Amino acid sequence: MAQLHVDLFFFITLAVLSLFAAETEAKVPAVIVFGDSSVDAGNNNVISTVLKSNFRPYGRDFEGGRPTGRFCNGRIPPDFISQAFGLKPSIPAYLDPMFSISDFATGVCFASAGTGYDNATSKVLNVIPLWKELEYYKDYQNKLRAYIGNDRASEIISEALYLMSLGTNDFLENYYTFPTRRSQFTVKQYEDFLVRLAGNFISELYSLGARKISLTGVPPMGCLPLERTTNFLGHNDCLEEYNNVALEFNGKLEGIAAQLNKGLPGLKLVFTKNVYDIFYDIIRRPSLYGFEVTGVACCATGTFEMSYLCNEHSFTCPDANRYVFWDAFHPTEKTNQIISDQVIPTLLSHFH
Repeated sequence: MAQLHVDLFFFITLAVLSLFAAETEAKVPAVIVFGDSSVDAGNNNVISTVLKSNFRPYGRDFEGGRPTGRFCNGRIPPDFISQAFGLKPSIPAYLDPMFSISDFATGVCFASAGTGYDNATSKVLNVIPLWKELEYYKDYQNKLRAYIGNDRASEIISEALYLMSLGTNDFLENYYTFPTRRSQFTVKQYEDFLVRLAGNFISELYSLGARKISLTGVPPMGCLPLERTTNFLGHNDCLEEYNNVALEFNGKLEGIAAQLNKGLPGLKLVFTKNVYDIFYDIIRRPSLYGFEVTGVACCATGTFEMSYLCNEHSFTCPDANRYVFWDAFHPTEKTNQIISDQVIPTLLSHFH
């Protein structure tokens, strides 16, 4: 009997130690997020813009069924990534008055729906430009140093995982919608212009202490319900011209990532190239992933509604898990989870 107790004690000790080793070995202290609505946790709630989602039915499948300002029925990719790294299951928005520096120390979101690499993109719907996201980050660094001291703050800043996801609005909301950039650039030149801006932003993040960065390109944007709705000539199928631009742009982003990794000592920048592929596969072979509807979204008619057009008076599908898209521009929580599950092993293997 005594032997059994010893064995049991030994087994429990071993289990606790291995758990502790896993905790300390494969984790980052915080997840810090920059970008657009694909990763905005609610910063747009407190700015003067029409691009908001802090009302029902947004967030109906989020914890407590509450709208947070995420453009989704539930969680978005940074939330799943944070949880996979053993941190909290949802990342708070920096401008959300419900949270303070004690919450932000393990993860914070500076993203703003509707923004892009190009400052002109953020002006379209009066949202936070990327340079301003960086200003908020500097402000966060100061608060963090005041909260936990210089040394610990510096450690969090250099060991944190930084997520960047944006670019779609630069094309769909800006380049293809307004003539200004089209009169200045061919689409290839505009891609190059955006890639330069991305490179400058990452270099600036690096100069502020960031070392572990995950960069996500744009999705198959020709397959968003909003684009399919207007593709009359193509019988409402995906707009391949836009998808080709997305692929070309992503290839260039991957190139700048390789360049920066070589040029900036200690930088570990990972371009998550499989996001486009998995998203496109979900859209083309939905039943493999348990989806039934891919051409239209869950909210309202599912053809063009997002933000205030997707509201509590809209008819909304009863089960969002059957749909790839939540509104005409954004994936459902289930889609976000499947995409995140594809990215997380890469991130865990690179950033431990």
